[in-house]
This record gives sequence, C-alpha cells and structure tokens, in this order.
Amino acid sequence: MPTRATGFVLCIENRGADDLDVRKVYRVRPDRAATATGYIRIVDESGEDYLYPARFFVPVEVPSRAKRAWARASQPGKRRSSSNKPLRRSGARVARSGR
Repeated sequence: MPTRATGFVLCIENRGADDLDVRKVYRVRPDRAATATGYIRIVDESGEDYLYPARFFVPVEVPSRAKRAWARASQPGKRRSSSNKPLRRSGARVARSGR
C-alpha cells in the first residue's frame, strides 16, 4: 500500500476497475480521509480524480523532468497542437507480394 499521500504510483492490479491500466503510472492527489480508509485518489488522463483501493498501486519515484512534463500536460489550455499533418489517402494502389 502506498504510504505517501502525493506523488506517483504504478498500477499493479485492476480487479474490478477496468478503467485502470496495469503497469501504468498515475499521479496521486492528497486525500487524508481516503488514505485512512485504505484508498488512494488517482488522477486519470482527463484530469479527473477517482478513489481506488491503495493495494492496487505501489509508489514510484519519477524524475523531475517527467514531473514537469506531467504538470504541463494536466493544465487545461496549455497543450500545444501537434505539427503532424493527418494522413491522406492517395489514389495509388499498392502491389501486394506473395498473393
């Protein structure tokens, strides 16, 4: 069970919580009441936080650079648009070999 009220944790189990991804790192929000009852408040990709059993996670140390990137990504309106252009289908046909 994670002993820290804030920081980052690695999901090691998701029994009954299909919205959690095993082997994924999640950010933790402090919640003393939840911690006292064996739960932990996890922030998902949308920036929303939810309670899960603390036994589903182990604490991990994240490098400072990764923490800063995580903080930037979770701030609304701060995301940069991608410079990648969408792929467009061309009229050319691709020859398949072996058929």
